[in-house]
Amino acid sequence: MATAHAARRRPAVLGDLLPGALARDAALVAGAAAFTGLAAQIAVPLPGTPVPVTGQTFAVLLAAAALGPGRAALGMLLYLLAGIAGMPWFTDGGSGTGVPTLGYVLGFVAAAAVVGRLAQRGGDRTPVKTAATMLAGTAIMYAAGVPYLMASLDVDLGRALDLGMTPFLAGDALKVLLAAGLLPAAWKLTGADRGRDADRGQDRGRGR
Repeated sequence: MATAHAARRRPAVLGDLLPGALARDAALVAGAAAFTGLAAQIAVPLPGTPVPVTGQTFAVLLAAAALGPGRAALGMLLYLLAGIAGMPWFTDGGSGTGVPTLGYVLGFVAAAAVVGRLAQRGGDRTPVKTAATMLAGTAIMYAAGVPYLMASLDVDLGRALDLGMTPFLAGDALKVLLAAGLLPAAWKLTGADRGRDADRGQDRGRGR
């Protein structure tokens, strides 16, 4: 019983390592939104496309893995709604609903929920698992962003892919690799994962 109780208290995501409950979660949600807004200002325009290279997607993936599905999705929803309402923290200080890249921001909410859930299930504990988790989140962002770009610019799917996905694949691959190195290393530094592994070993020993 004591072992089961201890296992339940093991941190599922990195954000669980922080003390407190309601105040901690509120701060993490607001922090995720602000972190994404700050990363959106790191933008490098590319010729021929309205979609710049930004730090946004990397911020979303890291926040989602660190905070878990609920807090991460709420953080991205806060980022989306505040930006629509006029907060100038979309890419290059943009806001409102007129930006053609809004579809990617809509995708942030879904990607945060999925990546957070995968991380909660251990999807950020090893480099290979982390890479798979980040790829899933990236695919969701594209799945939302490219069709929105297609409708916003009135172009066909092939053109939308050329404008909103193809130029960014190499950079996204680099972000996935960075996350695959950072997140498992963060767990090792905290030492929390060792206790979780020990609990799993004890459970296997009991035939559970």
